[in-house]
Amino acid sequence: MTTGTSYDLHWLGRAVDLSRRCPPTDSAFSVGAVVVGADGALLAEGYSRDVGPRIHAEESALARLAVRRPAPDLAGATIYSSLEPCSDRLSGSRTCTQMILAAGLRRVVFALLEPPVFVDCQGVELLRAAGVEVIEMPELAPLVREVNARVLTPGYIDERC
Repeated sequence: MTTGTSYDLHWLGRAVDLSRRCPPTDSAFSVGAVVVGADGALLAEGYSRDVGPRIHAEESALARLAVRRPAPDLAGATIYSSLEPCSDRLSGSRTCTQMILAAGLRRVVFALLEPPVFVDCQGVELLRAAGVEVIEMPELAPLVREVNARVLTPGYIDERC
């Protein structure tokens, strides 16, 4: 398993910061996402519910890339997400895992595995099975749990922090 770098920690920290902007709800996680090019340039960012009540963070960031002309080269790009990209979705047709694969991203860095509050997430497994490099950086997981405390059970927060 590949480990993250201080560079990864910086961009993942940005994703966590974005998650704090999410309109609160008791029925979904607050997540931030950042896409960074191979050259280190910020390509796009988004957070849950930033443009609509059912929008996921990765979906938002990838949608911003889709409308850019010329389209950015995602070869070597990384998506940073505060939470594991979803593999099952109650509010939408395509999962974030599917969207990441369709965009051609080959590297994903995240802080916290999705807790089994709403669905049983298999994002990491599906991405790795498709040949994507996936890096978990649990040193930022306490911040993600803090942002999402309203939807996590007290036992989950106490056991994992």
